[in-house]
Amino acid sequence: MRATVMYGAGDVRIENVPDARLVEPTDALVTVTRACICGSDLWPYNQMEPSETGQRMGHEFIGVVETVGADVRTVKAGDVVVAPFAWSDGTCVFCHEGLHTSCLHGGWWARDGIDGGQGEAVRVPQADGTLVVLPVGPDDALMPSLLTLSDVMGTGHHAALAAKVGPGKTVAVVGDGAVGLCGIIAARRLGAERIILLGRHPARIALAKEFGATDIVSERGDEAVERVRELTNGFGAHSVLECVGHDQSTVTALGIARPGGAVGRVGLPQHESIPTTLKTFFDNVSIGGGPAPARAYIEELLPDVLEGRIAPGRVFDRVTNLDGVPEGYRAMNERKAIKVMVEF
Repeated sequence: MRATVMYGAGDVRIENVPDARLVEPTDALVTVTRACICGSDLWPYNQMEPSETGQRMGHEFIGVVETVGADVRTVKAGDVVVAPFAWSDGTCVFCHEGLHTSCLHGGWWARDGIDGGQGEAVRVPQADGTLVVLPVGPDDALMPSLLTLSDVMGTGHHAALAAKVGPGKTVAVVGDGAVGLCGIIAARRLGAERIILLGRHPARIALAKEFGATDIVSERGDEAVERVRELTNGFGAHSVLECVGHDQSTVTALGIARPGGAVGRVGLPQHESIPTTLKTFFDNVSIGGGPAPARAYIEELLPDVLEGRIAPGRVFDRVTNLDGVPEGYRAMNERKAIKVMVEF
């Protein structure tokens, strides 16, 4: 089969790889029909050291079940399924607590011999705990929005929950990528009264306003902090969603939280330490977040997608086939695309 392999920074190739196949009785074999490129894929795209063997890529996909192992009970051949960006058994103590990314028997796509989502097929470990059957056909018009449930919509929702978004609150979203835009959807869905987007790309700003952003701050650094405080009577935002992961974006996020506020961090951190801890300590600012347990949120968010209350699939502004994936990486890296969807 064919799949995406990254050999180093900027070096993405589509190659023939061993066919996906069942290994364990808890596995399912899924033929991929939709996949996408994630903003987190751009970190290795910019930083990965050259490799002779390469790294399989992709952790967001929808597909059709081809066959299942003998112990699989909840999915069957022919089912259309969505896979969250981490696989999990659904039965361990952490899965029961809704923290599937810490599953005792789980793991990550495109790691340790597991197939990546940016390929023609995937062996899905722990299929019963991982896959969610979708009540639609493989070519349904809602596929883009359903695909976001594998990662970015769940991650935006996780940021909002970690930031304690609720009715009547003022929310600030740092980052105008797909996760930040989905964070706006999540904040509005949870009842936020005011949503401030920190971003500067016109197309993304326009979409953010349609999703529910009420104010736009295009300044950066200290100027951004000052502008947000001007908009909030000098206090700052009750809830801040940090959706980038850079040191500067983290400093900004912490700087615009009001005393007693909360910051939800879901941007993949590029530094080991959290800055400005002394100020946030004395301001009693809560800091939470991490990799979103997307599997825990799919059933909650799915009805809103199916019934048209939210349309996160609008973050996809470019569609390609598998051969176009390397160009898709370039487009996202150069900010020419928000998020690229791959159709098979």
